[in-house]
Amino acid sequence: MSSYSACIVIPNYNHCRGFRGIVETLLSFNLPIIIVNDGSNTETTTLLESVNKDYALVSLRSLSENQGKGGAVIEGMLFAFNAGYTHALQIDADGQHDLQDISRFFEASQSEMKTIICGRPVYDESVPLGRLLPRYITHFWVWVETLSFEIKDSMCGFRVYPLASLIDVLRNESVGKRMDFDTEVLVRLYWRNATFNFLPTKVIYPEDGESRFRLLYDNWLITKMHTRLFFGMLYRFPRLLRNKWRKRIASAKKSEHWGVRKEKGSFTGIKILIWIYKVLGRKVFSILLHPVIAYFVLTSRSARESSREYLQQIARHQKSVKSVNLLRIYQHFYQFGSSAIDKIACWLGDIKRSDVKVHGEQFIQQVADSGKGAVFLGSHLGNLELCRALGLKSEKIKINAVVFNKHAPKFQKSLSESSANVNLNLIHVESIGIDTAILLKDKVEQGEVVIIVGDRTSLSSVGRVHYVDFLGKKAPFAEGPHILAGLLECPVYLLFCIKQNDVYNVYLEHFADSLKFKRNTRNKELADVVQKFAHRLSYYCQKAPLQWFNFYDFWCADSADKIQRKD
Repeated sequence: MSSYSACIVIPNYNHCRGFRGIVETLLSFNLPIIIVNDGSNTETTTLLESVNKDYALVSLRSLSENQGKGGAVIEGMLFAFNAGYTHALQIDADGQHDLQDISRFFEASQSEMKTIICGRPVYDESVPLGRLLPRYITHFWVWVETLSFEIKDSMCGFRVYPLASLIDVLRNESVGKRMDFDTEVLVRLYWRNATFNFLPTKVIYPEDGESRFRLLYDNWLITKMHTRLFFGMLYRFPRLLRNKWRKRIASAKKSEHWGVRKEKGSFTGIKILIWIYKVLGRKVFSILLHPVIAYFVLTSRSARESSREYLQQIARHQKSVKSVNLLRIYQHFYQFGSSAIDKIACWLGDIKRSDVKVHGEQFIQQVADSGKGAVFLGSHLGNLELCRALGLKSEKIKINAVVFNKHAPKFQKSLSESSANVNLNLIHVESIGIDTAILLKDKVEQGEVVIIVGDRTSLSSVGRVHYVDFLGKKAPFAEGPHILAGLLECPVYLLFCIKQNDVYNVYLEHFADSLKFKRNTRNKELADVVQKFAHRLSYYCQKAPLQWFNFYDFWCADSADKIQRKD
């Protein structure tokens, strides 16, 4: 059947409070509504029969005994399929889901008719931490069971199914019928090469909400489910790897700049990491980090190969005979994970000023005494956030960090909620334009410092680079940060922070009194400045080779037809 015909399926077990209002809101979408009474009590049954009688678009299916959420959903989906519908929206009866997102879900479903449209929860402060932690444990196991990160959230019961694909699974495989249903059915659909689209949606936990989740029993069912799925993954291991390889080959043919890659992780996920650090401490966190890093090394082919290329290049430049093996790549990834721990420790006050050694501290005082602002050119070497928080600590100087990645404020937001000591102004920009230049000019004229990173090319200005020597090989470096520094007409300093022997070394170097370029020799002067920056970055990379965190093909030509995505 090629036409699109949709309905809404709601399982209900003893949910009375506010349910009629939910149905009335759903009626505004003018779609058939299938309610499944999952063996509810007399009060709920009476309400559901009344709703069925009052509204023509409502159909009621009743189960004589409670089957569990999954059993009720299965009943509703089978009824919808047999009635001729091609797609069905599953939604909970407890009022957690944002009904205003339904139109968005159906629009996505109509444009991708074979794709399962899933909700990816965006929580507010009402979510209990006890509900978040089990979710992230399940996320981890789902990633293992699918050997993939494609399933972003497997527990949200807000999704639109293509019914033909779903019914095929339900009729041919055994799927859990209680709280294990939502997760298991997605994993089994993935095994059948289904595609997914995860849309962010607000999820709330009402103060008067009634949860049907039974802590011991349902967790036991979920544990058994993950055991089944794990062994099912082992059985399908060769086929899953083959399909994963085919997807990577297909995606490698697409052009995509690093700046549009979706970041792995979420605001809630970062909050979980901070909570684990605060409760369990750094040593336990560092131990837990090992299996996580190992998993990313094994599954992130693009980042793994980029790490190998960088480490081989630095070895060639240093004329080293050491081979770059998987252990060395793992160490590179682990350093990146450790830097996240350092960020958390820093903002929470666990790293003291005595743990930081500042080289060039006199330049900070010079900027403060002058009353004029300055530009600090940084990079993705070491822990730049640590530099901002500790190495540049001065009551007389305000620090502004320009970030080009739209996900960068997540970490800052989560840390701000965990510590009152965070005092850093993040300025997010999609590109450097006139408005940005004017804003930063005002900051500098007020005596503030602007930090810009100079070792990534810009998504909005592909090709506006200079190819200069970096670790013995020509690489594209963006000209934008240097042009911007020139427009601000202020002193420019280089900033690096690397960790050596458990000491955080902040290096601040004078780079130029001003980067104003002469019009007739502008291009040559700009190329010389970019090369000078690359030379100093190369120097510090060799001091701490495992602390440069650009996990993409850095030496690849910066043009729209040659930038490849390998994830």
